Amino acid sequence: MSVDWTAVSQTISAEWDETVLPALSAYIEVPNQSPHFDAEWATNGLMGKAMDVILEWVKNQPIKGLKYEVLEEKGRTPFLIVEVDGTEPTANTLLLYGHMDKQPPLPPWDEGLHPQKAVYRDGKLYGRGAADDGYAVFSSLTALAAVQKHGLPHGHVVVIIEAGEESGSEDLPYYIDRLSDRIGNVDLLICLDSGAMTYDKLWLTTALRGVACGTLTVQSMSESMHSGISGGVVPDPFRIARILLNRVEDQTTGEVKVPEAHCAIPEAVVKSMEIMNEVNFMEHFALLPGVSPASADNAELALRNSWKPALTVTGADLPDPATAGNVIRAKSTLRISLRLPPLANAEDAANSLKKMLEADPPYGAKVHFEPDAVGYGFSTPELEPWLVKALNEGSTTVFGKPFASQGLGGSIPFIAMLLKRFPKAQFVVTGTLGPKSNAHGPNEFLHVPFTKGLTTCVARVMADHFNATPKLKV
Repeated sequence: MSVDWTAVSQTISAEWDETVLPALSAYIEVPNQSPHFDAEWATNGLMGKAMDVILEWVKNQPIKGLKYEVLEEKGRTPFLIVEVDGTEPTANTLLLYGHMDKQPPLPPWDEGLHPQKAVYRDGKLYGRGAADDGYAVFSSLTALAAVQKHGLPHGHVVVIIEAGEESGSEDLPYYIDRLSDRIGNVDLLICLDSGAMTYDKLWLTTALRGVACGTLTVQSMSESMHSGISGGVVPDPFRIARILLNRVEDQTTGEVKVPEAHCAIPEAVVKSMEIMNEVNFMEHFALLPGVSPASADNAELALRNSWKPALTVTGADLPDPATAGNVIRAKSTLRISLRLPPLANAEDAANSLKKMLEADPPYGAKVHFEPDAVGYGFSTPELEPWLVKALNEGSTTVFGKPFASQGLGGSIPFIAMLLKRFPKAQFVVTGTLGPKSNAHGPNEFLHVPFTKGLTTCVARVMADHFNATPKLKV
């Protein structure tokens, strides 16, 4: 049948304006932080309040066969599953993923903006969780509603929304297993928790880095001492920590020295990075005037950002400079994040990092590194021709350009888990985190025109998935 995809796009745009933006704005204004950032999340009711906002919108969607349920178990984050049977029975399932927990506010936000105040300005919806990842459930079901409204068939569709992604998705495997019969045999998974290099086309994430995080503790004294009395005599734990960091990272180049933190880079990946020389790659990064990136070549920067490891100290227990005294502290603690290339063995890298930091401690100091968050990277399986065609035609309809692929430096460890759980599935990992959208940081925003276009692309994939997936004989 002939499909007017421009009309489908207009339907989706109108739905966003009429119902999605008000509901998403209400969701933004609930400060439901992910469990790792809110010790009282299980008792303060904020996660439930945010879920209620989502459910109020979900239950009013004009989708034939709509079924939904929020699963709640003691000690676990809530989990939303939405199910819609196919227009006719299909052998497989199209599974869409998103999450509704949020990062902390991280001030300061610009004047007139606030993490828990939805502000629509110049096509952008500002507020914590708008782009990461509150929009996902709205985009998924708006796409499905448009498919049905325009008389297009679709297969069995399941949408899952978790509430612990920003804390490592600890409950996701449990719920996937518990709901396995309802989810069915997944042959296509769309994850709406990634990003876009630009806002002028659909972007697929074909690679994500893994991560090994942990806490490094260095202690040289039983108690802190006056820096004048002890300086030059006792080894400063912070200096020892610097020595240890130099073991695992070249302080001049940033090259990671942990062998297990590297992997072979496929030649096709190196070649695919050439597209980055056609875009303003550095637009994503808030460098000060006069500060240079690690390379002058965008393709090399993209390769370093997605297929090479990087070490960052993300936290330290140092005193506030305004109140710090002249003291050598007995102990220094650093929070370390080691990003890993997609094909690296994350557990091996974490173990090697621990050994390198703890071996032969300088001055005989007490050194301990505790890895506590280890996640694997992801490299997407090759896309089937029908899916490439659907993505290209969807992107061209909305943006006037075919889709493009990118590797991202961030980590979404559950993707590797889902790949293992559904080894024969196709994966479409995409999202709205484009230039300056600033997820996790101040002034997070959702680029609404781009998100409308992304939603239309999702609708196109839904419709074409029905034609590609086997049907059940009844």
